[in-house]
Amino acid sequence: MNITEEKVDDLNAIIKIKLTPEDYTEQYEKKIAEARKQMTEPGFRPGKVPMGMVKKKYGQSILADELNKIINDKLYTHIQENKLNVLGNPLPSDAHTTFDKWEAGSDFEFGYKIGLAPDFEVKPSSKDKVTFHKIKVDKETIDKQIEDFQKRYGQMKEADKSEKGDMVFGEFVQLDDKDKPLTEGITAKSTVSIPMIEDEKIQKKFVGLKKGDSLVIDPKTVSKGDADMAAMLHIKKDELSQATGNFSFTVEEVKRLEPAPLDQELFDKIHGKDTVKDEKEFRAKIEEELSVAFVNDSERLFQKTLADHFVKKMKLSLPDEFLKEWIQASNEKEVSMEEIEKEYPQYSDQLKWQLIENKVIQENEIKVEVEEVKDYVKGMLVQQYAQYGMPTPEDEALEANAMQVLQNQDETKKIFDYLYKNKVSEYFKNNVKVQEKEVNQEEFIKLFYAQ
Repeated sequence: MNITEEKVDDLNAIIKIKLTPEDYTEQYEKKIAEARKQMTEPGFRPGKVPMGMVKKKYGQSILADELNKIINDKLYTHIQENKLNVLGNPLPSDAHTTFDKWEAGSDFEFGYKIGLAPDFEVKPSSKDKVTFHKIKVDKETIDKQIEDFQKRYGQMKEADKSEKGDMVFGEFVQLDDKDKPLTEGITAKSTVSIPMIEDEKIQKKFVGLKKGDSLVIDPKTVSKGDADMAAMLHIKKDELSQATGNFSFTVEEVKRLEPAPLDQELFDKIHGKDTVKDEKEFRAKIEEELSVAFVNDSERLFQKTLADHFVKKMKLSLPDEFLKEWIQASNEKEVSMEEIEKEYPQYSDQLKWQLIENKVIQENEIKVEVEEVKDYVKGMLVQQYAQYGMPTPEDEALEANAMQVLQNQDETKKIFDYLYKNKVSEYFKNNVKVQEKEVNQEEFIKLFYAQ
């Protein structure tokens, strides 16, 4: 066996693995013998089929399996031993794969393309100015939160005539081209949410309706896509071709959300019995909770701003063509190169920031210990208990609950990643010039989604 590595450039290389019969024959013959024991053919006793027939039927697939096992093992051993910082996974290279014939006893040479991460240094300084946006908890923000609470705990009540924020329940009946009920057409009782109708002209048609009123409408105009329309008409998505044209909609009921009154009952539902006694305390509690919640939001935006700053500043190069090919090859669903080209810039920036984060973690020996993860989960559980007005369990019970959460490997990985990101963020805060800027909630949301 011979393994060689040829550098194409600083970000791309070819690994060639040459195999001779000595490298695979013993294992190949063993697998052929096992296949013979299980093979049955008319005219032969089980396990006594001639070896030639076994090899003719199973030889190539067994050979391919054994070669693949050897190649994968040697390929990744070479990468580890040579400390190659590869991106994605090696890809077979037809141009560097050669053999005379696909059968046991032959020599084989397989070539693999690999993409390499760039070499770089991360050197943040006070010249790097990164903005930390703080959300101002003003009266308008508190008022909006109170309004949301009142809606959440409000009740649906019947109304005489529909308004813009109402829902109307009624019956859809499919019509023919003369707007007459279609024989054996679709009929369905459903609810239409007026504020969810995007077309203002259609929305106005639903305002001012009362029980018994009817209007002619295309159900497409009051639904959000095919799945929503199929659900509204109680049909399957593949039956939508039968739901063309107009429908009549006859109102049977108008429902209006009546917000919950701003009283002690609402205070108790949100914060627990007698935690707050009046509106003044309620507003103060909301301000306190929003301030805590907004710190996390501000941190998330700061991390995005930080990533954007250093990705642009450092201008890292990646093996772009290799990565595009790897994305296409590794995708579970078939994806065109046009689709990959469209999404690649965002993927590339995310990968560059990931490389920068990993570099900072390695060079500064940043670690997240299991105890830190457990403490984080416990703190998260305490917040949840408080949110629902429940007393915090004793330490032993809280510890047990935290360990139960950590049994979920996916959840544990997310927490580790979250804490690592926070530590990387803290590293940068200590090494760049952080400029704080206070903005209202609306401005913050625009900034967050503009990133």
